[in-house]
Amino acid sequence: MTKPTLLLQDDWQSKLRRFSLASRSKIRGQHKGSHRSQRFGTSMDFSDFREYHPGDDVRQVDWNVFARTDKYFIKRFLDEQEMRVHLLLDASKSMAHPEKWRFACQLSLAFGLTVLQNDDRFSFSIVAEEQTPPFRKKGAIYRQALTQHISTLPAPALKDSFAKYALQALPKGQTMLIIITDGLEQMSEWEMVISKLPRFAKDIRIISIATEQEKNPVYSGDMELLDMETDTKINVSMSSHILEKYMEKRYTHEKAFELLCAKYGIATMQLTVEEGFQDAFFHKLRKANWIQ
Repeated sequence: MTKPTLLLQDDWQSKLRRFSLASRSKIRGQHKGSHRSQRFGTSMDFSDFREYHPGDDVRQVDWNVFARTDKYFIKRFLDEQEMRVHLLLDASKSMAHPEKWRFACQLSLAFGLTVLQNDDRFSFSIVAEEQTPPFRKKGAIYRQALTQHISTLPAPALKDSFAKYALQALPKGQTMLIIITDGLEQMSEWEMVISKLPRFAKDIRIISIATEQEKNPVYSGDMELLDMETDTKINVSMSSHILEKYMEKRYTHEKAFELLCAKYGIATMQLTVEEGFQDAFFHKLRKANWIQ
């Protein structure tokens, strides 16, 4: 068995216990959890009153209100239902940069621990060369199991497109879907995937990860470049003009990706490896109201 690496420091894990995911979607789980749904049920959290109608539970009649108004009103309580969160991780070869992969795993683990500690249901899968069984658990007792699972994932080795296989790895009926990727696939491939994502969840978040070297390369001179996912080689004479064209093309791709996601109501965020886990998760995600 692969020896697990320490992805999250102890103080980060302690800090995670103060947070939960902020979801825009109605909670649809059928089991009790710690999140308030927009339905009414039998929790202890009072919501409001409404007039009594035949068939209502007479035990919910508020007799104090009846004494003041001579009318029957029942108390309504917020229902507590579980969140069902699925996280899909891109394990194609373009994610294989050691620090990039570690950063992606840190974010995946942090999201998972946050969900489990709130007594909600978390599932996790990857799109990789060798598929591993998805992780599916509910409740804080599985925090260590998730840590072991993510800490021992093999290095990314998929030589094909992440977008090509993403839909096959997704379960339907989720409260929230989180995808962590570098988003480097062709826009035509992303269009086919993103247009279908709303079938799987109402609240969808995509995090794209990049390194500063990818965003602002500083190469110069003649060199041979290798496409990590296709093993295609190309000889290039690096110049300021070539770098400007690269950055322009990357910017165009990123803006097209954001606009495509916005079209389908999907929230996006780009994080750079150099930001570090602590700043990215506890500050940037909190500021964007992805966690609370």
